[in-house]
Amino acid sequence: MATPRPEPVELHAHAMDNLRYIRRTMERAGSFTAVPGIGGMLMGSTALAAAWMADRRTGSGRWLAIWAVAAVVAFLIGIAGTAVKSQRVNIPLLSGPGRKFVAGFAPAMLAGAVLTAVLYRAGLTTFLPGTWLLLYGSGVVSGGGASVRVVPLMGACFMAAGTVALLLPPSFANIALAVGFGGLHIVFGTIIAVKYGG
Repeated sequence: MATPRPEPVELHAHAMDNLRYIRRTMERAGSFTAVPGIGGMLMGSTALAAAWMADRRTGSGRWLAIWAVAAVVAFLIGIAGTAVKSQRVNIPLLSGPGRKFVAGFAPAMLAGAVLTAVLYRAGLTTFLPGTWLLLYGSGVVSGGGASVRVVPLMGACFMAAGTVALLLPPSFANIALAVGFGGLHIVFGTIIAVKYGG
């Protein structure tokens, strides 16, 4: 006498569960951006403070030191904001979107550091604001290519601001940096915070 076998799991039920899981994962990844909105607003505020302080300093060494400190502070704010955001949506910090953003963003930042040293040593600090904005924008465009559409758009706006800054007289350096790193971070940070979860 044969023993009754357990009922096999229906293949379509198992496939539907897999499809639901894949759909949820894709929706989460598609709406997640590694760029922190609230962090971006704080980064913009840092740039506005740096522009105010740098405007009162004479000498390119002090001016550069103020902006270098502001860049480090903004970098730390960006990392902290991204970590908080990824933890809130339960996606690892260096998951697909985060890893792709870093891979596209880092080369432009490295180029910016090298050009900063070269231009400073050559006494061409008037080209730094435009160079910084242009390279930062290209890094955001490149890193944000796999993100939501607003991120590459933000990068393109930084590139446009950098182009304008390169054409302005040197006396507009702090204004260009305030508008670029301050204003654009605050505007796009607000959009990202409202539409894409902080």
